[in-house]
Amino acid sequence: MIASWDGERVELGSRGAKPLTPYFPELVEALPRLLPRPCLIDGEIVVPIGETGSQRLAWEVLSQRIHPAASRIAKLSAEFPALLVAFDLLVDGEEDIAHLPLRERRVRLEALLADVPHPLHLTRTTRDPAVAERWLAEFEGAGLDGVIAKPLDAPYAPGKRTMLKIKHARTADVVALGYRVHKSGRGVGSILVGLYDADGELRNVGGVSAFSDRRRLELVDELEPLVERDASGEAVTGETDRSRFSSGKDVSFVRLRPERVLEVRYDQLEGQRFRHTVQFARWRPDRDARSCTYEQLEVPARYDLADVLERA
Repeated sequence: MIASWDGERVELGSRGAKPLTPYFPELVEALPRLLPRPCLIDGEIVVPIGETGSQRLAWEVLSQRIHPAASRIAKLSAEFPALLVAFDLLVDGEEDIAHLPLRERRVRLEALLADVPHPLHLTRTTRDPAVAERWLAEFEGAGLDGVIAKPLDAPYAPGKRTMLKIKHARTADVVALGYRVHKSGRGVGSILVGLYDADGELRNVGGVSAFSDRRRLELVDELEPLVERDASGEAVTGETDRSRFSSGKDVSFVRLRPERVLEVRYDQLEGQRFRHTVQFARWRPDRDARSCTYEQLEVPARYDLADVLERA
């Protein structure tokens, strides 16, 4: 997100220009009180959960803040207050510094936030690959996705991907439990996948998408034998849970008998679901669907978020 403090007003917005100011009143109050001068910061809003000494980021709790009811926002902001973690500085005082190389912007950002306390934090940086590799291994236990590499000599480039995201690469065998029709009305848009929990219940853990036009049509025929049908022969449909991000979207799907297994690539589990859309790797005709459980997933060692945010 982008945080703007012009000396009079605070504005919070996504990089896609969606307004976020109403959803984080605790940050709107804190920025003018703590920042030494007007500025424009590129960073991320995060919400920690857990007891002191074992806190981690909680994407699900953060997503609940995008809510139309001010009373709900006020309640959550008091129960689970958000933090602002700064990545970059674009305006310092009245000076636009976005054109400067990152190494210079970073120095200015460190000076700006040198004495600024919680809930404003400065993201860690290193030029040592070994340190970054250790962070990749350890910080995931606090709920972080991975590490980001940026060229030190580059100016700020809005709307362009000039950085590298390094995440964990993992695979899991999951069960195809349904599919959504593509938004064009033709072919499979995404395959919904699930895992069996300790009680033997099949839980939806996410979806696989990004198929080519040709592959979407092929998948309709491949999955046809698995489609659940009612007494009249009509395909049985269901709906996934709605969220505040899917309120205006079609969440219906065609149900499949949970018999076919596929291997997918994923980076992290959030609660009982994959945090991001997973990627199709291959079908697993050799795997029994009932054997696809949560137990196969790698669980990162716990790590305290406070240690991540602690200034070196």
